[in-house]
Amino acid sequence: MDAATFDYGAVLRRIEADIAPLVGSGTPAEYIPALATVDPGKFGMAVADLDGNVFGVGDWQVPFSTQSITKVFALALALAEGGDSLWERVGREPSGNPFNSLVQLEYENGIPRNPFINAGALVVTDRLQTLTGDASSELLRFLREESGNPDVGFDAEVAASEHEHGDRNAAVAHFMASYGNIDNPVPTLLDHYFWQCSIEMSCADLARAGRFLARHGLRTDGSRLLTRSEAKQVNAVMLTCGTYDAAGEFAYRVGLPGKSGVGGGIVAVVPGRCVLSVWSPGLDPQGNSVAGVAALDRFTTLTGLSVF
Repeated sequence: MDAATFDYGAVLRRIEADIAPLVGSGTPAEYIPALATVDPGKFGMAVADLDGNVFGVGDWQVPFSTQSITKVFALALALAEGGDSLWERVGREPSGNPFNSLVQLEYENGIPRNPFINAGALVVTDRLQTLTGDASSELLRFLREESGNPDVGFDAEVAASEHEHGDRNAAVAHFMASYGNIDNPVPTLLDHYFWQCSIEMSCADLARAGRFLARHGLRTDGSRLLTRSEAKQVNAVMLTCGTYDAAGEFAYRVGLPGKSGVGGGIVAVVPGRCVLSVWSPGLDPQGNSVAGVAALDRFTTLTGLSVF
């Protein structure tokens, strides 16, 4: 199919039909009780182009728990507010370990490998808290503005589940604090981090909100959030680190910068063209949506849109 002439709506309808046998495969995140009961048969997909059009299929307007997808937006805000000094506190390399691992932190003196594993995301949230005084509220405000949906909000039940089962995150935060890599009180940091992860958005919301990454740093209103270089940095880290320890497989199959969350969502960026968002709660062993990855694979195969 010629990438210059395809119809997003038609492509999405074909993808929905093609991957239907995979919907329901995998297992919803069980370690967060509020996510374990989500219907694994849900599937939605949306594409937002740079002209403001949004196309979708399935459950594309149903809000779901974004979880780690919000790490992309927190990273962008921290870079926008504080610049490249953030990279002195967090790396840009794939970890090769589970997203909540403590192992590498000890070897590397409390500096997380990248901003998308939990340790790195905690550093980013800590930096955003120092810069803004209210990291989670600042993130929510930004997502409402970029998505155009004032009803985007926190899910108190999910936040409570995160708190109740957040011992590993607390351990990671305290461990980094012992190396001087956390500035704010750990309980304050964890509170903002758990609220951040509890934000609910639909595929349509996420696709709209991520368009600044396809527009080389320009927001919906035309103002600049990131420099072109900073937008490139965020997209590059998404490509190499955005899907837990399956980033190589994701790049191989999909060929786009992407960020997944254990709520079953994935956001992917086609620089200069559009942003994709897909949701299906059944996860593979690495924590990525089974049907979601397959749908993005089909999209790049059908359209030829890829960074490669």
